[in-house]
Amino acid sequence: MRIGATGFGLIAVCYGFARFAFGLFLPEIDGELHLGPSLSGLISGGSFAGYCIAIIASALLTERFGARAVAVGAALVAALGMAGIALAPTPLFLAIAVMLAGSSTGLASPPMAAAVAAAVRKSRQDVTNTFINAGTSAGVALSGPIALAIAGQWRLAFGAFAAVALVLAVAAMIALPDARGDRRAGGFPPIGGTMARLIAASFLMGAASTALWSFGGKLVSQQMGLGTAGSSLLWIFIGAGGIAGAWAGTLVNRFGLDPVHRVFLGLMAASILAVGSGVAGDVVPLVGGAVFGAAYVMLTGVYLVWGTNALPQRPATGLMVGFLTIAVGQTAGAPVFGMLLAGQGPGTAVACFAAVALLSGVFRSGASPSVTSNAPMSPITGCR
Repeated sequence: MRIGATGFGLIAVCYGFARFAFGLFLPEIDGELHLGPSLSGLISGGSFAGYCIAIIASALLTERFGARAVAVGAALVAALGMAGIALAPTPLFLAIAVMLAGSSTGLASPPMAAAVAAAVRKSRQDVTNTFINAGTSAGVALSGPIALAIAGQWRLAFGAFAAVALVLAVAAMIALPDARGDRRAGGFPPIGGTMARLIAASFLMGAASTALWSFGGKLVSQQMGLGTAGSSLLWIFIGAGGIAGAWAGTLVNRFGLDPVHRVFLGLMAASILAVGSGVAGDVVPLVGGAVFGAAYVMLTGVYLVWGTNALPQRPATGLMVGFLTIAVGQTAGAPVFGMLLAGQGPGTAVACFAAVALLSGVFRSGASPSVTSNAPMSPITGCR
């Protein structure tokens, strides 16, 4: 329980604050630093690129230095990057800080997988991992009320987020084991069969998700006419909906990877259209945000289970493959969406990216529902 709670908090800070909160505050940052849609997309893509580099390095560093050291490092990198965002005087400085903050998410995930594999019973590992993964939603949900409370003061918000990251560094130092994983099985795994399909599916889902992670706040603030309040409300709904992702392990055990995968890709596509299509009224975009949050966190949980089951002797590497390719897709998707938004408008951009989400469902894991137990599991404790 201590590992699950610490991991949940670390993921909440690194993903919800350090990586995805940039999209929440993008309208205010754009207004002050004059970024424009294309540069905004490139900066968001830079954050995702930093993640790609960091998650590969993290898998190697975890084997060498242990889960505790790398998790503490992730929290410190998040704090440094978010402090840089808070102090950014120019778009270039901002881009560097966003990339640094975004890289903390890549550093955080592999050591948590290693810690769970080393200290949590096998029967509880999938559920514990997906509960930790749902920390993203808590961070996103919290960042929305913070933005509303401080009336769009994005520099103050990122300064506060940096302070919280420092607290998590101390918590990780105390709570996490010094797990190092299997050094004998180093290197990138062979790409073929189920791993190749995992890479293709997660790449396309990651690309599609940038429609809302990077530009959802901008789309809603324009369409709802509420400015910061509109984007903050969207973030609250995304985060609240994403809590459902804690049940990913339970749903996969009951129905199988492929049915859960396809259903939530369909919901992601529908949510992108709901938020970005300009439908009149405030309710549809906000409900779309909640559906997107549930779909995204559920899908990342699906890819986590897919990867760790594909490489049962190397769970941290299995997680790394799926999460890395999600981020590669986000790196590619953010600037493309920015260019479509600037050149063709929101209608074309969201329609194209909803189609990309559906395309991901072509790829199948081939896995069957788990038959290890017919008893339901708690998403928090993993107990049957």
